[in-house]
Amino acid sequence: MAPSLLFTYTACGIFLLTGLITGVWKYYHIHASKEAQAPAYVDIAHRASLMYSFATLVVAKFVELSPYSETVNFWSAAGPIVFFALAISTYVIHGILKDTDNQMKKPHKLGDFTLPNWMIITFMVALIIAEIGGFGILFVGFLSTL
Repeated sequence: MAPSLLFTYTACGIFLLTGLITGVWKYYHIHASKEAQAPAYVDIAHRASLMYSFATLVVAKFVELSPYSETVNFWSAAGPIVFFALAISTYVIHGILKDTDNQMKKPHKLGDFTLPNWMIITFMVALIIAEIGGFGILFVGFLSTL
């Protein structure tokens, strides 16, 4: 199996397993809460993990259909997948810390720390470039084969 496919399928499995585990975490909070609700970012971590697992499976299919070199395919897939993982990690951290119900609300809190606005903007711009750019390359490769 090509390294790009091994990477995407492994990430897909990790994201799905994370979604299942965070589902148990979410259920625990729902069961323990008088309002029958989990903290916002526990819920978000659960749903995002499941969605990113399927998104990664789509990326894997486009890697399979890509006419590009293994190097281009690997890095095009890695861009979105790394940021999917970073997003899930951030949601889990906020879920553990219960420090916010909106990570984009200013001031940007991470536990007892306040993150500078430029850090959030830089991360979001990098995420946009990596996710859209990486998948865009794979999709254009697919379209070029039609």
